[in-house]
Amino acid sequence: MLSGEDGGWRLENELVSVLISAEGLIVSAVDKTSGREAVAEGRAANLFQLHQDFPNMWDAWDIDKYYRNSVDDLTAVDSISASVVDGTASVVVTRSFSESTIEQTITLAPGQRTVQLRNDIDWHETEKLLKLAFPLDVQATHTEAETQFGYQSRVTHTNTSWEAAKFETSMHRFVLVREQDFGVALVNDSIYGYDTSREVSDDAVTTTVRLSLLRAPRFPDPDTDHGHHQIEIGFVVGADAAIATAEGIRLNSLPTLVRGAHEVAPLVSVEGEGIVVSGVKLADDGSGDVIVRLYEALGRRAVGSLAADFEHQEIREVSLIEDTLDDGRAWAAICVCGRSRCGRCASCAETCVIRGRHCGGLPHGRTMGGWRQSMTFERSRSRCPV
Repeated sequence: MLSGEDGGWRLENELVSVLISAEGLIVSAVDKTSGREAVAEGRAANLFQLHQDFPNMWDAWDIDKYYRNSVDDLTAVDSISASVVDGTASVVVTRSFSESTIEQTITLAPGQRTVQLRNDIDWHETEKLLKLAFPLDVQATHTEAETQFGYQSRVTHTNTSWEAAKFETSMHRFVLVREQDFGVALVNDSIYGYDTSREVSDDAVTTTVRLSLLRAPRFPDPDTDHGHHQIEIGFVVGADAAIATAEGIRLNSLPTLVRGAHEVAPLVSVEGEGIVVSGVKLADDGSGDVIVRLYEALGRRAVGSLAADFEHQEIREVSLIEDTLDDGRAWAAICVCGRSRCGRCASCAETCVIRGRHCGGLPHGRTMGGWRQSMTFERSRSRCPV
């Protein structure tokens, strides 16, 4: 649903309600389930900020904390318009600044709690850093940033010199800030740097997360990053680790449409909270075996099942580089009827049960995300009689 309000527009569905100002900023984002407001009172999210960027050394590699001494808030708007297409509400904002322009499309689809921010940027700056800021009404003691096979938890305070030195940190597909019963995540398709700050007032705590979008160093290439960029961000209102993981995967693994006579069943499917299939491939040894890589994403013990929709003789646990493990587990192929290769079922789906325990943390920081596992499905050398 799209409606005009206070000179801007309200985008709303059954899960969230978002208010866009006349400057194209998000001034309110309410989770309808909990009634919680995600944007800090009196502040605006989705704010582009431009910094001077002069590292002391290694122009293209370093970001020095002194860049924060100078900042321009990019609030001027060249044009703004709103529309509804196929039930999806959209607001398109165009901004120009210095030598560059940004066309941002803000969308909220039915049944989604993620506000999509698609940024088409024509970038021609020199020694500048472009950030996108989200001041959040969340009293977060930690941020949780996705890494390989889980997420990394980092404190939001700067009480020690060690923490103060972490003024710029990294993520993979999402960064999540949350309280015990409410959280907000930012997911992305192509950028990995962010910074976090925490502001305490008399009656509120604001956690601000800013995504690093583009830089413009002069050395070794004075035209670094110049040209057109398309960066997509998801602002997930009412998120936890499971929702953030799912939204990060959805943004980075867009469906591919292939026209044919009938639907194609997935090669493998998995059941169990927090269990994620990260890859399905042929074994590197040329045997024709199929490797399925999976992991537990939420940092806790998990029990689930993995089903394969192709013929195979055996399922074996192998290492991440596909070597046979001396103590690796193995399962015989079981038909969906429960019998071991009964030869009478009209389906080739086989299922094994997978179990895992949290593998523990890394030094100097916790990696939340449990076990990682690879399984080999040994292909049958002849077809199962059905």
